[in-house]
Amino acid sequence: MEVFLMQEYLDSYKQMISLRGLTDHTLKSYCTYLSAYLNYLETVLHKSPLEVSWDELRSFIFWIQQQRSLSDRTVNICISQLRFFTLYVLHKPWDPYQLPMRKFDSYLPFVPSKEEINTFISTLPDLKQKAMVALMYSAGLRVGEVCHLKYKDIDRKSMRIHISHGKNRSDRYAILSRQALDILTAYLFAFDKPMDWLFPKQRDHSLPIDTYFIMRHMRIHEERLGLEHRITCHSCRHAFGTHLYENGTDLLTIKALLGHKSLISTTIYVQLASNGTGCAVSPFDVPGGRPHA
Repeated sequence: MEVFLMQEYLDSYKQMISLRGLTDHTLKSYCTYLSAYLNYLETVLHKSPLEVSWDELRSFIFWIQQQRSLSDRTVNICISQLRFFTLYVLHKPWDPYQLPMRKFDSYLPFVPSKEEINTFISTLPDLKQKAMVALMYSAGLRVGEVCHLKYKDIDRKSMRIHISHGKNRSDRYAILSRQALDILTAYLFAFDKPMDWLFPKQRDHSLPIDTYFIMRHMRIHEERLGLEHRITCHSCRHAFGTHLYENGTDLLTIKALLGHKSLISTTIYVQLASNGTGCAVSPFDVPGGRPHA
C-alpha cells in the first residue's frame, strides 16, 4: 500500500470528523491511534484498510497496547477510532462482538483540601499563573476554558463568568469569586490590561495561551513546595465540585456550574466529599437496630 493512499484515508477520516463540528483539539486526539493503525497496515501487514480481517484488527489492538503500554480505558479510545473509520470512511459494517470494548477499573480522583488549594494558590509567585489557577479552582473551569477566556467574559456586575462553547459545545455561566476577581484585577493592571484574550500568548497576543503553560508551571510550583505531583488542572476542578457539595450545594446546581452533560458525572462528588458517603452510619450501629447479645 502506497503512502499517499494511506494519507488519503487519513484525510477522509479528518474530513468526516470535521463534519461533526468537533474542535481542532478533539480532531487531533481522534487521529492519534488511527494514524498508528494506517502505519501498521503499511509497514507490518502490507494491506489496504478494505482488506483487513477482524483477526488482523484484533492483532493491531494487541500490538499497540503492548507497544505503548496502553490502559484498557485508552484501548477503548483506540477501538472507538477504528469503529468511526470503518463506518464513516470505509462504509463497512461494524461488529461489536468481533472487537468488544474493554472492561476497566475506575478509581476515585485525588481531591486537594481547601487548605491545600489555598496554600498552593497564595504561594504562586507569578500573577498570571496565580490568576489562572484561582479562576480554575474558584469557578471549576477546565484548563482549556481558562485559556480561552476573554475580557468580555468576566461580568463583574453579576459576578459570573461566561463560558462559551465548553467541552459539550454549550455555553454556561460559572461563579466569579470575589477573591479570584481581586487576583485577576491585580494581574490585569500588571500585564497592561489585555482587552481581548484574558491570557494571551506572550509572543502573539492575537492567540490564547496554550494549556501546557499553566500545566507546566503548576508542576514546577509543586516541586518548589516539595509536594507530590497530585495538584493538577483537573484536580482543581474536582476540588471545586467536592467543596461545593461539602458546603451544601445540591448536585443539580453543581452539574450546571461544571457544565456536565449527565448528572452521573456529578454524583462522584458524593463519594469524594467528607460529608458524603463517609458520614453515613451503618444501620447495624443505630440504637434499636442491633441484635441482642
